[in-house]
Amino acid sequence: MGSDLGGWRRCLLGGAVFAVCMVGTTLPTPLYGLYQEKFGFSELTVTVVYAVYAVGVVGVLLLAGNVSDSVGRRPVLLWGLGFAAASAVCFLSATAMGWLYAGRLLSGLSAGLFTGAATAYVMELAPPGGASRATFVATAANMGGLGCGPLLAGVLAEYADRPLYLPFAVHLALVVCSAVVLLRLPETVRERRPLSTVRPERPGLTPGVRAVFAPAATASFVGFALFGVFTSVSPAFLAQSLDVRDHAVSGLVVALAFFASTGGQLAVGPVGVGRSLPLGCAALLTGLALLAGALRWESLPLVVLSALVGGAGQGLAFRGALSAVARAAEPDRRAAAISALFVVAYTGISLPVIGMGLLTEPIGLESAGLVFIACMALLVSAAGLYLLRRPVSTPETGGVR
Repeated sequence: MGSDLGGWRRCLLGGAVFAVCMVGTTLPTPLYGLYQEKFGFSELTVTVVYAVYAVGVVGVLLLAGNVSDSVGRRPVLLWGLGFAAASAVCFLSATAMGWLYAGRLLSGLSAGLFTGAATAYVMELAPPGGASRATFVATAANMGGLGCGPLLAGVLAEYADRPLYLPFAVHLALVVCSAVVLLRLPETVRERRPLSTVRPERPGLTPGVRAVFAPAATASFVGFALFGVFTSVSPAFLAQSLDVRDHAVSGLVVALAFFASTGGQLAVGPVGVGRSLPLGCAALLTGLALLAGALRWESLPLVVLSALVGGAGQGLAFRGALSAVARAAEPDRRAAAISALFVVAYTGISLPVIGMGLLTEPIGLESAGLVFIACMALLVSAAGLYLLRRPVSTPETGGVR
């Protein structure tokens, strides 16, 4: 029992480090309006600044998604914290647009190093038999950190001085503390190789993973696309269409989607991995419909409902997808398989958002949002129908649980 308690303590500390890193990736979300006033850029530029982050994430996942399987989890995560600290310094120094691009790119590099490696690390720190709980700790740390970012920045921007500086100073201090914690945690990769012997390798899928990857990746794509809209353009919609200019409220609305995702993940245990994916798709479709209503009738309650329902659907679908892929992967290829899933997810968080940014200028924010919703609704409907006809199974379950 004592050993198990120690294992769970290490698992939770690893999750806390994961969460701190992810806080920095969404910290600028409620501040984009202030940056627009300071630098005078358009809504399209907001989506491009946001997409620079996703480019950093996907680039690292494609080139280094397997590195922590070889050199160890801790060295990769320490580099990720270093990039997170550098990102905070860029925002603290932001006197021109170039600093924002640099800060977002560094934040993306940090998240790219963390997503696969930290997820695998948290799962490996757990005691034997705790795979399901550890998967929840990892995904909750990911989504909880993403949710705390806009909430922290929004509250500080609204109620404290220097709104464009204090959030990043606080995050920088948290990153330093996280590095100290990480240095005290054990390494979980037993057979490590020097970095000089590791070659870049695309996130790979073994035959066992391929069977579950396509539907899992599709659901992840749509869920992250919905989050991309909330974190990039929803503050502008709240300010321009609903006259909600309170930064704390704006940050809270975005945070609700991520917190609801954590709640959705809790339901995966009793529901089962196989059922959570189609149910998650159904909830995502409902969330998209609520968001369409919010855009059409300019309703704040519908925005909040869409965040809650869509976020819960994303949590159901994403934890189910992550569990299915992680269980199907071989231990020495787990981070690479998880990284492949995140490549698809972060493609979803970037490309649709850029498309919305391009459409906003000619047809307006509301119409661009409706086009986005229609495209994502078709995609998630197709994925849900596919999953109903061919439920996901894993080596451990042998079918739907």
